[in-house]
Amino acid sequence: MVRAMLSIDLAGKRAFVAGVADDGGFGFAISKALAEAGATVCVGTWPPALGIFQTLLRRGKMDASLAMPDGSKLAFERILPFDAEFDTYADMPEEIRENKRYKEHGDVSIQATVDKLVADFGETPVDIVVHSLANGPEVRNPLLETSRRGYLGAMGVSAYSNVSLVQRFGPIMRKGGSFVSLTYMASERVIPGYGGGMSSAKAALESDTRLLAFEAGRKWGHRVNCISAGPYASRAASAIGFIGQMIDYCKTNAPIPEELDAREVGTTAAFLASPLGAGITGTVVYVDKGYHAMGKAL
Repeated sequence: MVRAMLSIDLAGKRAFVAGVADDGGFGFAISKALAEAGATVCVGTWPPALGIFQTLLRRGKMDASLAMPDGSKLAFERILPFDAEFDTYADMPEEIRENKRYKEHGDVSIQATVDKLVADFGETPVDIVVHSLANGPEVRNPLLETSRRGYLGAMGVSAYSNVSLVQRFGPIMRKGGSFVSLTYMASERVIPGYGGGMSSAKAALESDTRLLAFEAGRKWGHRVNCISAGPYASRAASAIGFIGQMIDYCKTNAPIPEELDAREVGTTAAFLASPLGAGITGTVVYVDKGYHAMGKAL
């Protein structure tokens, strides 16, 4: 007797994952999970980090992380220079265009990335878009000490960029497309030290998820969801300075007292992007060992 198996099948799908620059973050884990489910994966990498990322790949420094369950190696279909701070080339200031880390790449805006994918793969080249990026120039500052510029900078890169992704990728996605972004519980609870307007940006990202789900669903038939991941020691998260303390705290107090594995976020994103998640949109899904449900520390 043959037993039927329900599996995540993304064969024939193409994903664009914004915010991959190493093998230690959620963006990489999501990319790998999507590939394991059968999707081809293109990534967008911040230009100042692109050279190092490509060098690590070329020299085989990431081969262990790239190993797939079937013995093959994860290969990115495209690695594109990408800066989510800029919607179009016109938005890039002259000093950025002429910066040595940007100049060789030319237009690295969100619209340029859309145009490159259409040029390479046709009019509707993408099925899945993942927003795995955030930046707060004053993240170490308490909100009371955050400047307007720092606050709006965090909002622009960490929240509005997702609006721009949906806006610009929506028309080039095949029907039934899936957008997934990453948030953090500081959007709804006080996390001292997570400053610079980043908590506000995450709250905006979650609010936008609901409205974008309605608008993109009615306009194109796409779904928009958000994953609220528990603390994880990625290179980006380590910049806030107390990530180890947060990991230990959540491990002690969560219903499942374990550290979060990035793969758990990756497989959740693959599920949300797949036909198995076809009825889910406008939702924030917690992947944090249940910590969000707790109201008292142990």
